[in-house]
Amino acid sequence: MRCAPARPWLLLLLCIQAAAPLRAADDAPRLPVTLQADRLSSTPDGRSRAEGEVELRQGGLRIRADRLDYRADTARATASGRVVVEREGLVLRGTEIDLGVRDFSGWCLATEFDFLDRGTRGSASRIDLASRTRLRAEDFAYTSCARPASPDERPDWELRARSVAIDFDANEGVAEAARLQFQGVTLLALPSLSFPVTDARKSGWLPPTLDLDSRSGFEVSVPYYWNLAPNRDLTLAPRLSTRRGLGLEAEFRYLEPRWRGEVRLDGLPDDRAARRSRYALEWEHRQRAGRRTTLEVDLARVSDDDWWKDFPRATPGPWPRLLASRARVERPWQWRSWQGQAWAQLQDWQVLQDPGAPVVAPYARRPQLGVLAEAAQGPLQWRLTSELNRFERPGGDVDADRPQGWRWHAVADLAWPLRRPGGWLVPRLALNGAWYRTDDPMADGRTTASRWIPSASVDAGLVFERDATFFGRALRQTLEPRALYVRTAYRRQDRLPNFDAWARDFDFDSVWARNAFAGVDRVSDADQLTLGVTSRLLDPASGAELLRLGVVQRVLLRDQRVAPQPDGSADGPPLERSVSDLLLLGSTTLLPRLGLDASMQYSPDLGRLTRSVLGANWSPGPFRTIDVRYRLARGTSEQVEVGWQWPLGAAAMAAARAIAEQEAAATGAPAADGARAASPAAAQAECRGRWYGVGRIAYSMRDSRITDSLLGVEFDAGCWIARIVSERVSTGRSEATTRLMLQLELVGLSRLGTNPLRVLKDNIPGYRLLRDEHGEEPLAWPSNLP
Repeated sequence: MRCAPARPWLLLLLCIQAAAPLRAADDAPRLPVTLQADRLSSTPDGRSRAEGEVELRQGGLRIRADRLDYRADTARATASGRVVVEREGLVLRGTEIDLGVRDFSGWCLATEFDFLDRGTRGSASRIDLASRTRLRAEDFAYTSCARPASPDERPDWELRARSVAIDFDANEGVAEAARLQFQGVTLLALPSLSFPVTDARKSGWLPPTLDLDSRSGFEVSVPYYWNLAPNRDLTLAPRLSTRRGLGLEAEFRYLEPRWRGEVRLDGLPDDRAARRSRYALEWEHRQRAGRRTTLEVDLARVSDDDWWKDFPRATPGPWPRLLASRARVERPWQWRSWQGQAWAQLQDWQVLQDPGAPVVAPYARRPQLGVLAEAAQGPLQWRLTSELNRFERPGGDVDADRPQGWRWHAVADLAWPLRRPGGWLVPRLALNGAWYRTDDPMADGRTTASRWIPSASVDAGLVFERDATFFGRALRQTLEPRALYVRTAYRRQDRLPNFDAWARDFDFDSVWARNAFAGVDRVSDADQLTLGVTSRLLDPASGAELLRLGVVQRVLLRDQRVAPQPDGSADGPPLERSVSDLLLLGSTTLLPRLGLDASMQYSPDLGRLTRSVLGANWSPGPFRTIDVRYRLARGTSEQVEVGWQWPLGAAAMAAARAIAEQEAAATGAPAADGARAASPAAAQAECRGRWYGVGRIAYSMRDSRITDSLLGVEFDAGCWIARIVSERVSTGRSEATTRLMLQLELVGLSRLGTNPLRVLKDNIPGYRLLRDEHGEEPLAWPSNLP
């Protein structure tokens, strides 16, 4: 049997950590050899004998032994007694060794080895080195657990093989009678195992994956990686589900000098639960045509509307119910002082409808032709964007009465930016024009219409700084006022089609936009002044922001007749307010290990907050973090979210504090609360046998129910970690998918089972891997792809 990845296997780790240092010694023959001992003798023919505390050095190679014979003519050393070989983080211990210093051929008996940088170790009865690129080990064993106190004891986990042969030139390693044992139980046993020994890919079976959720039941998948060519590969993963039957996942990747891409297919020829065949298809293609023209193709399709509920992790694209497909050709251009780009695109959508919650999909664009031109002439900056679009309703659209047709638009912009270190002033003129031709008559009976809307604006801001002392610290304070005046002409637009415009969310970014709508088809009239001020506290040495406070409000000098509506639509009654809602922003990290942030929207008309987000994150040390969020959108939603990673019990807390002290000593930073000094070895030892709780809960106060939840525990035994995590994701008001993830991490070797780490990182702010001493994640089963 041939096994593909092997980076997590000891076998490849041996190649990288043990054999690789030998290969790195190409300059060794030119380096001098030094020999010292209690007693030295030599002969005229270049033979030397050393006894008592012997030490031989050549470059980064160091050999210590009780006795050593060295021949200068062949550069060969033979040592016996307590033999120790050290080189670049690798330590070999044995009873006898015969080593050619120039070609690294030889052998070593009764060998124990340690990889110091990874904290792993193992043994072999004999290691034979044929050259710098070929070696063979007998009775091979590897683990990251501490060496047993007696020969009768076994480590918690161990990877053993009768023999291991490695050939770097052929990029192949072969292990005979390999078996992986955990707590005395054999998890994996193979009569023969082949694996790559370099970063080059190799065809073979990948480790099986297991999954368990409420919709598909228990699933097991056994992937096979096929290295078709240096620039092409294919991964096939047959799977079996207790509820749905047989399925197949496939991923094909290709890479050429001018193009690259991936094709992913997930299919069930006969879904026993749904009683039909089902599939999901995704294709990504990028191509360079000529020297500057690029082609991009993205395709996403699934077989039915229920796919996103049944397979939430296998739904292509970022939006579970809107699958985008497009083909785009783009080319930059330059003419005299003008430069820009031109593009042509086809875009379509697949809408996954739910009768209880229908979705109005974006329009398909068939085609979309556009050009962008920019130029700088002295202090003036010109910009012109123009597009021609054909808008069509995508399949599955719930609103069959929406208009279809053509639109040409152009947006011209002329700015004169004046920027200085203490402030800026940017006057700007703009013209937004559009022409429409619809298949069916518009609201006023026309099939063609046009509109042109001029606009002028002035954006100005200042930045003041001063050195100040707050909370006993020398800090730098800024005061940054800003003002934006916008005047845009009114043009009636409610009789024109709305293909792509929607109301911007009112927040600290959009309040400075000159148009209240995103898209092209709606342009808000305006005679308004936006005023805001921000103050920050900065650390003068690092530039880190410790405090930010901001306030901004828009003043309407006349009624806005084309204004966003409360439901987010574009057409409706005018906005007859003199001032907008007041936006407040604050965030701070001044308090040790505690971060606070808040954003609020206050309505002067209602006299209360209409929206707010309040958050706090407390991280007093490693593996200790609590994150709390409160979100309010009055009349729509009110939700509390709590996420955490925390030691369970006093022993786990003490271990986390010990690691905090270790990290503080390394960085010179103050230690965590109550932490005490600890050496790296002691800190790792204290982590053994500790429990940690992880989770996130989102609770809807409006609906009085938990919408999403993530609950789990982690057990750190020092050389292995176990994780049990349950995830519940809502797919509707009364529907949810529950998933159980079980993982066993053999530190320094591999992770087995369903990997919950990505889910934990995405859902728990500040989550940290339990085993991250070396600044990187432990070795994991790779996809074997570059």
